[in-house]
Amino acid sequence: MGSIRKSWIPIAVAVWAVSGAGGWWTAAWAVNTDNRVGNLNYQVECVNGVEGSVQGPVCRTDNATLSYYMDSSGEFELESPDREHVTWIMANRYDPTDLSVSYDSSPTFSGSAETDVIYQEGIVTSGYIGATWCNDSSPSPIYECDQQYVRIRGNGVYDRPVVCHETGHAVGLLHGQNSSPVTSNSDPDLGCMTTPVSTSLLGQNQINRINSMY
Repeated sequence: MGSIRKSWIPIAVAVWAVSGAGGWWTAAWAVNTDNRVGNLNYQVECVNGVEGSVQGPVCRTDNATLSYYMDSSGEFELESPDREHVTWIMANRYDPTDLSVSYDSSPTFSGSAETDVIYQEGIVTSGYIGATWCNDSSPSPIYECDQQYVRIRGNGVYDRPVVCHETGHAVGLLHGQNSSPVTSNSDPDLGCMTTPVSTSLLGQNQINRINSMY
């Protein structure tokens, strides 16, 4: 959980909404897919994960004020195109929700005001292209994490859809198999949370889910 497999080869997927006479609207069933952490089918307590591993629960950041940092030195440094993808997704997908997103140029890795999400480039569990894990779980509420890491493979893999997907996990969004009701992992209602992922769109249902959590 908290990851997407390497075999995500981009495919065409149905758009979550269609244009009607009154503008954009979704199918009636679309709003029923609840893929938030803590739904009826996924009530797994947040615990600290293993670095670079896809094993472990999906957690949610601990407040609506979401700070993030992109590793800028050493083994896990993001290259310029990777940084542009992260910046774009945070500004154009997550900041327009009820989250208040900001870049933390002086990240904090301990204490009561840790930077919420740390982005890295590097190796993750074999067969996967990205992973998100908790580094500092919160005992209460049980689904929250004070600081999470997102690590995505390089060599052209680090793109907007993958960043959107892994960030979705960091704010508490799940795959279709863990949704309530259970749905296909490729259900277009999941936006960039589909697996395989080929869109950088959240979709209105995902926006609604984020807003309901924060």
